[in-house]
Parts: sequence; C-alpha cells; structure tokens
Amino acid sequence: MKIAVLRESAPGERRVAATPETIKKFIALGASVAVEAGAGLTAAIADADYAAAGASVSDHAGALAGAGIVLGVQGPDPAVLGGVAPGALVVAGLNPFGDRARIDGYAAAGVEALAMEFMPRITRAQSMDILSSQSNLSGYKAVLDAAGEYGRAFPMMMTAAGTISAARVFVMGVGVAGLQAIATARRLGAQVSATDVRSATKEQILSLGAKPIFVENVAGIEGEGTGGYAGEMSPEYQAAQAELVSAHIAKQDIVITTALIPGRPAPRLISAAQVASMKPGSVIVDLAVEQGGNVEGAVAGDIVSVGGVKIVGHRNVPSRLAADASALFSRNLFNFLSAFWDKDAAAPVLDDEIGDAVRLTRGGQVVNARLLT
Repeated sequence: MKIAVLRESAPGERRVAATPETIKKFIALGASVAVEAGAGLTAAIADADYAAAGASVSDHAGALAGAGIVLGVQGPDPAVLGGVAPGALVVAGLNPFGDRARIDGYAAAGVEALAMEFMPRITRAQSMDILSSQSNLSGYKAVLDAAGEYGRAFPMMMTAAGTISAARVFVMGVGVAGLQAIATARRLGAQVSATDVRSATKEQILSLGAKPIFVENVAGIEGEGTGGYAGEMSPEYQAAQAELVSAHIAKQDIVITTALIPGRPAPRLISAAQVASMKPGSVIVDLAVEQGGNVEGAVAGDIVSVGGVKIVGHRNVPSRLAADASALFSRNLFNFLSAFWDKDAAAPVLDDEIGDAVRLTRGGQVVNARLLT
C-alpha cells in the first residue's frame, strides 16, 4: 500500500498531514510513503527529514502515482488526484457541510473520502479526533493572541511604584478549546471566569480555578451535550443568558469565544451593544469567526477595532502553531488508519461504526447519512 502526503494548497495552510515520526510508523506497518517536495517546509520539516525517515520525496504526480491512500490536512482538490489507485482513500479534514461541491467531486473521481472531523466522540476514537487535538491548540493560541493585542500584563504585580491588577479573562464556550484557554489564562496569572450552555461544565471550570458564570433555574437547552457538543439554546435561555453575560462582559478585559455547532452557523454570543459596553483597550478573540462568528462585527482574517475594543478574527488558528499542530494531526491520522490495518492485505479495513461515521463517498456515490438528510 502506497501512502501519498501532499503539499497543502489552501491559502494560509501551514500544517502537513504526516511527520517523520508517523512515516516511520506507517512503514513499520508495511506501507510505502511518498511525500510531495516541500510539503513540510511551513511546519519546519525539511524534505531531507522525510527521506531520512524512509519516505520517497518527489513532485506532485510522482507522489500520487499508484497511491492507495492520500493524506491531507484540508484535503486536496478532486481535480488533482489523477494517478491514484482505483478506490483510493482520501483521509483529511474535508469540511463536508461547508464544501459539498468538493465531496461530490470525490464521488465523481471514484475515491473513498474519509472526513476526519466526522470522527465519533467515543472512547476508542479519542486518539483519532482531529477536532479535539486542533481545538486544544486553538484555545492556547487564542490566549496568546489576546495577550499580544492587550498591551498590558496578565498577572497581578506588586511593585514599589504600585500594584498592577490582574487581567480579567472571560471564556465563552467550555469545550476543548475553552478549557485550554481557561488553563492557559490561569497559568499567565489572569483572573478567569467562564460560561457554557452545558451545566455539566461547571465542575470542569471550577477544577481549573476559574469562576463559573451560569444562568440558573431556566429550562430549555436543546440537545445539551449530544455527541459531546453543545446544542442550541431555547429563546428563554438565550434571553436570560444575554442579561447575565452583558453585565459580566462590561467588566472584562479579554473575552474569548469558542462556541461552534457542527453543520450550522456559529451562535451569536456577543452583540455590538455588548462590545460597546467594554472598556477601550479590551480584546475579544473569536475562534468561531470562520463559521460566521460568535461576535457581531468580527471579520474573518482580520483584527478590527470598534470603539477602542479589538476584535481578533484569525483564520485557521491551529495553523498558527504549525509544527505542533502537524505533529498532533498526523498522529490522529496514524492512530485512525493503524487501528484498522489488516496485515495480510497491507491496507486498512474500515467496515465498522467509525468507518461508517467518517466515510463520505464510496463507489462513485455520496453515502454518508449526515449529507443525505
């Protein structure tokens, strides 16, 4: 089985889908690996490092020729997959809801597209979950980006010239990214608070030394915790939360929003009026900006100032930590494929609940139930 690792073509993408570490592991399974020249340069991996790990390094066509598996971060354009083996697996983050045309293109190309972001949140799939591994880094980087834009110190400092108060950081959405943001802000010495629609996260917030900010005694959170994700809030809960959060946001120096609902636009958490209530010099980091944004006025790929409040909307935040993000992403891919590797066939056999969950196309058709409803 030949595995191809391509150079990413999406604008601003600096990650790579395999590292020398995972290439050695794939070769130990009996696979051969071909890497497109320059694929790892933006993640601080030289072609010579891939060659030393046992991979062949060639141009795009050479890497793809006869490949039975193609690894990617964002997934290649179907038009560039000429030369792969019939029924080849394309394993990457494929944005199935946001780029349906590309999924149809994979079906037309006769490849089996496997969307890693559709990985089920079950115990045995935890080590395969790209959303968790990349969100962890996003939460960390969001705090560093906020600190860079804030222009003041995070921890309380007592000096002969007087005392500097600790920065107040409010994290909205306590999933993987939110929890890491809380932990990072605490390590930097900030006074941290957090909120989420899932009441079960209150204990997690407390365990990290932060203050929970929760609406009490209001029912109507729909789908709380379904599949490990937050669901949509009822109108009653939204109104109660908006009132509570508005008073809290006005006192904050930094707000980090992380709320996403798979397959739907990001929920609006902060209105323009709430932004206007914050002090000049405050910072908001919107980690959901690429899916419509949690913050009114956020602009994808830009930092805007509204009344002296900076709203940070960086795209593809994990790619801003390309070396570590690539290391984690590539391990997710290896853990996934190796768990199904058939030594006799020297290939993965994916016919179980995980395979069914991530498989988008097979036999020239789109087959995933989430895309057919």
